[in-house]
Amino acid sequence: MDTSKLKFLILFISAFFLNCSSGAGDEALSLDALNLTAPTLYFPNNNEACLDGLVVNDTQSTISFSWLASINASSYKLTVKNLSTQSKEEYTSSTTSKDITLNSSEPYSWFVSALAGAAAPVDSATWKFYLAGTQLVNYAPFPAEILSPRSNATITAIDGFVSVKWNCTDVDDDLLSYEVFMDSVDATTSIKKIDHMSTTTETTLEAQDKTTYYWKIVAEDANGNKSSSGVYSFITS
Repeated sequence: MDTSKLKFLILFISAFFLNCSSGAGDEALSLDALNLTAPTLYFPNNNEACLDGLVVNDTQSTISFSWLASINASSYKLTVKNLSTQSKEEYTSSTTSKDITLNSSEPYSWFVSALAGAAAPVDSATWKFYLAGTQLVNYAPFPAEILSPRSNATITAIDGFVSVKWNCTDVDDDLLSYEVFMDSVDATTSIKKIDHMSTTTETTLEAQDKTTYYWKIVAEDANGNKSSSGVYSFITS
C-alpha cells in the first residue's frame, strides 16, 4: 500500500472512532438530563415570617436563599416574586444558595429550577414567606392564590351561578374573613363576605351567560390587615 493511501486510511479510522466517542458522550449527557431531579427548598421557610435577613437599611434586607442539590443539575435558576406588586426577578447560581436583597415588610414567593444543558428545567415546589420589617409586629395575610376559574378561562354558569375557589394563608394564623369583589368592569363591586374556615375556600357567585367578569379576593386578619389577590377575569359561555 502506498503512503498516500495509508495516510487516508489512518485519518478515516481516527474520524470514525472520534465520532463514535462523541456520540456516546452525547448519549450519556442526554441520559443524565432525563434523570434531572427537582430541587428541595430549604430556606426561607414556607408560610413563615423571615426574621433572619441581614438588615441593609430601613427598607431592605438581604436574604440567603438555600436549597438541596438536584441530581445531575449543572446550575440553578432562582425565581422570586413580590406578591404585593406581582413583580418577578430571576437569578442564576452554580451553587445551592443565593443572597438577594429585597424590600422589607413585603410578602414573597420563590422556587428554584434545576438546569442541565439543553434539557427542560425541573422546578421545585413554590414557597411563600413574609420578609420582616423593623416596625412590623403583625403581618397582613398572603394575597389569596386564585385556583379556579383561572384568568381568562371560559366557564359555564349552572342555574345562574359559577363556582370560584382560592387558597390563602397568614404567618400570624389570625385570618378572619374574605371579601369577594366581582363585576363586568373592574372588580370594584363588593359581592359577599365569607368567614375564614380553612386554607382553601370555595363559594358560588351569580353570573349571566356570555359575559366577561372581573373579580378579586381581599383577605383580612383579626388586626384589620388586608391583602388583595389582584384582579382576575373569566368568561361565561
